Amino acid sequence: MATGILLVGGFGTRLMPLTKHTPKPMLTVAGLPATEHQLAMARKAGITTLVLATSYLADLFTPYFGDGSKWGMKLLYAVEKEPLGTGGAIANAAQLLDSNESIVVFNGDVLSSHNLAEQIRQHEANNADVTLHLTPVDDARAYGCVPTNSDGRVTAFLEKMDQPVTNTINAGCYVFNPKVVKSIPLNTVISVERETFPGLIGAGGDVFGFIDNSYWLDIGTPNALLKGSRDLVNGTADSSALLLADIDRHDQGALVMNNAVVDATATIDGGSCIGAGATVGAGAQIHGSIIDSGATIGAGAIVTNSFIASKAHVAQNTRISASFVTKDEILTIPA
Repeated sequence: MATGILLVGGFGTRLMPLTKHTPKPMLTVAGLPATEHQLAMARKAGITTLVLATSYLADLFTPYFGDGSKWGMKLLYAVEKEPLGTGGAIANAAQLLDSNESIVVFNGDVLSSHNLAEQIRQHEANNADVTLHLTPVDDARAYGCVPTNSDGRVTAFLEKMDQPVTNTINAGCYVFNPKVVKSIPLNTVISVERETFPGLIGAGGDVFGFIDNSYWLDIGTPNALLKGSRDLVNGTADSSALLLADIDRHDQGALVMNNAVVDATATIDGGSCIGAGATVGAGAQIHGSIIDSGATIGAGAIVTNSFIASKAHVAQNTRISASFVTKDEILTIPA
């Protein structure tokens, strides 16, 4: 068995303006906060105790997730007063975990369908210090790459380069031996990716890679967030979280949450999701978009590849494309 820490304290700079009033892990994908999809992944792997490591807009998490009993989990909350980096956040959150079990750390920017239970199993079989989820990508030049040897040991953490030595990259899910977490100094700004992991490798520590080519997506930009939502709706990504959700209807092209009002003549397709309490008028067309809870889409409006925020209103016969719409403004989503 393992416990978990979910890093949800970032400012979501790449997701602005979506994160102006909402922390990025609370943004809706496939009708639910992104964090809820990660809780489902943890629960599926047998993790029942998990700490949410929060900072930015921290007080918005507890009203929604509470003690975690709705999901059959025990949720705890660690708040950073000042950003401490990934290592500092992990050390701070781990103070709430009083056990010798493996500690799984999830990155709040990621949707992944990889076999977490097998990652944990391999970690414990190897008696590893850390086991990193690595994923292959077509072009690793945009990422730092992580080479491994024939035994699966990580040999280096390399920065971005024009000719990567491998196409496997850090996928942002780590299984730690608790002794490694306890060695991270408290109240200190530390990056596990830039300091802890390279330090362990340099000292001959047991750092292993778990390479899995299942669905993986960094949802740190508005376009990626929209893609992640569509992929959850159409089944490309693991959508286990929807098993506990209050859904009116769900098919490959559309997800409509309960208490949404969608006119029978409206078109919902392209992996769009319609949040609880949203209203979609007659003849409206919603393509590949997220319509958040309580939003209103007027009759005849056409919304394409856009995020319509909670309580926003799209007037009838309006055309919205590649935009973020709030109750106060319409902003173009960068390509």
